[in-house]
Amino acid sequence: MKDRKHYSLLANLFRYPEEDFVLHLKEVQDFLDGFYPEAGKELHPFSKFMNNCPLDEREELFTKTFDVQPICYLDLGYVMFGEDYKRGAFLLNMQGEQQKINNDCGTDLPDNICNVLVLMTKSEDDRFIEDLVWRIFIPCVKKMITEFNSARVDMKMRILRKKHRAIIQEELNHGNVYKNCFTALLEVLRKDFGEKEMVVEGDTVLTSSYHRSFFNKQTALQTFNHTQNSEAQDFESLQKLD
Repeated sequence: MKDRKHYSLLANLFRYPEEDFVLHLKEVQDFLDGFYPEAGKELHPFSKFMNNCPLDEREELFTKTFDVQPICYLDLGYVMFGEDYKRGAFLLNMQGEQQKINNDCGTDLPDNICNVLVLMTKSEDDRFIEDLVWRIFIPCVKKMITEFNSARVDMKMRILRKKHRAIIQEELNHGNVYKNCFTALLEVLRKDFGEKEMVVEGDTVLTSSYHRSFFNKQTALQTFNHTQNSEAQDFESLQKLD
């Protein structure tokens, strides 16, 4: 089993920021600066921002980014597959893997980014983890990063105004420092696992037939990409507004 203990450390970046958040953040920043300097550079703006704002503002930023008028979602299955039936298959797969390592996922789904990072730390199935990273995790993180682009945020804000769903605090959307968490994570994943082309259907990468039944479906592994014609259709298929 490869040493992947640092992924549990990285999971703290994506947890709700409670009072000890800045302490965990310092651990992550120090670790990245020492072992993944490029990722450390990516994370610095996030660390600087979080260390200079009070707890209530950190909580508000997290909630606004991931829960209320969310920029992106933390559940990999939703990011990858949207409402497609393949999302259910992926959730079942992740639930089985979380049970193997006795990980209590709490109120979050088994494919929540924090739970997947814990899974990467504790799982002894290197082949499965490598496939998960190449086929699901890296494509999802890339997609999450694109959701922070100003054009995407502007589109979402326009749709929200049309729907009159909420009062928009735009300063929490533009230049959102959580993007730096994802760019730092992507840098670590690339350093640890690299990137490779998707395995074509018929190849057997994983040792488990249950894993093969999901991962070797080419259609289930294509990066989730909507090509809706209207902004409203695009927004509704990407967002789960209350």
